[in-house]
Amino acid sequence: MDTSQREQTAAEARAPLSADEVGALAHLYRGEIYRSTVWRTRLDTTTNWSVVTLGVALSISYSSPEASPLPLILVGVLIIFFLMLEARRYRYFNVFRARARWLETHFYTPMLVEGDLHLEEHWQDVLAADYLRPEYHVGVMTAIGRRIRRNYFWILLIQSMAYAGKLAVHPTGVTSWQQALDRADIGPFPGELVLGTGIFYVVLWGGIAWWSAKSDAARASKRKSMTSMG
Repeated sequence: MDTSQREQTAAEARAPLSADEVGALAHLYRGEIYRSTVWRTRLDTTTNWSVVTLGVALSISYSSPEASPLPLILVGVLIIFFLMLEARRYRYFNVFRARARWLETHFYTPMLVEGDLHLEEHWQDVLAADYLRPEYHVGVMTAIGRRIRRNYFWILLIQSMAYAGKLAVHPTGVTSWQQALDRADIGPFPGELVLGTGIFYVVLWGGIAWWSAKSDAARASKRKSMTSMG
């Protein structure tokens, strides 16, 4: 019998979990819930920063008809910075959330429904491998797309609408497309370039959100619950 066969036989012969092991898994679940809660709070923090900075930019730009719309453009840099930071935090959060969900699905649910942990399905091996060789369960672009869909879509939408509204109503109602382009001028940069960059900005983040939604749907349809996490 070769090594792989011996390992498979040993895995299939795994004894039922003892009371001490079940208790240890319960404490492990509590720890994963705690860590996912901490990182969930950190996600909310960066979202709050984005909302506050956008609110400040809105207050400045709409403080008077003569106020510049430039703060609404510059705040976009901060919003994207917070989005990148939040996506990084989300990748950590997703690891702990996935582990907790794995335990709920494969440990607590069978225990409550059948009283049998089904160790022959090797769900415990997947969890053990994740602890032995920890890695992110989602990529950077997927994390960015998910955060846009959850929160930043609305933040970016309000920013874009506020900027367009500023050009349309201040200092007086716009009467022509050329007038709107002239109001969009920023120093040496013509309004056409500024608006074109803004359109690219919106399409880029919207495209990432759409791609991540399609990717998540495809991933969910192909996921094998007994062999994958995240």
